[in-house]
Amino acid sequence: MTVEITSHEELRDLLGVPNARAVDKERVRLHQRDREWLAAAPFCLVATAGADGTCDVSPKGDPAGFALVLDDTTIALPERPGNRRADGYRNILDNPHVGLLFMIPGRTDTLRINGRARLVRDAPWFDDMVVKGHRPVLAVVVEIEQIFYHCAKAFLRSALWQPETWQPEVLPSRARLVKEVEAPTENLEDLERHYGPEYAKNIYV
Repeated sequence: MTVEITSHEELRDLLGVPNARAVDKERVRLHQRDREWLAAAPFCLVATAGADGTCDVSPKGDPAGFALVLDDTTIALPERPGNRRADGYRNILDNPHVGLLFMIPGRTDTLRINGRARLVRDAPWFDDMVVKGHRPVLAVVVEIEQIFYHCAKAFLRSALWQPETWQPEVLPSRARLVKEVEAPTENLEDLERHYGPEYAKNIYV
């Protein structure tokens, strides 16, 4: 029998209440250590939700420090060429609330930032976001409402950064996944060529 939780009270009774440190660690302004973390982070996940509540989580990655600190309560993330679905961007236009999770390879703790986002198509600081000659055509500006460090338990449980646990060959290659799941009429050799060594050379094009 499936037993569903339907109230905040049930959830609290089941999990208990957070300790004081977990509650009090929330801040609304960047600390110097937060700035250092952002300068060292090459990757983050951006969570958004549309006006109807449908959600999206998009990975964002660039050389370390790609998240530009504008002031003590504001950061900006550059757009890079992708699949042009723009799911998260469209969500931000309808609902500005975002959640960001900044990760540093090898670190088991993470930096979480929640806030309100807006899309900017140009600003003087876009020149500080150029990578390999690519100047972003837009950026996500996030006004920080909540910032804190998240504990290491999920990364320790998953052994995410331990190379001996990595099994990239457990599934078919990206080209084969596309052929089998997304585009069965595509030629596999063409897909393998597309996702081959040249793919990494064209990620800023």
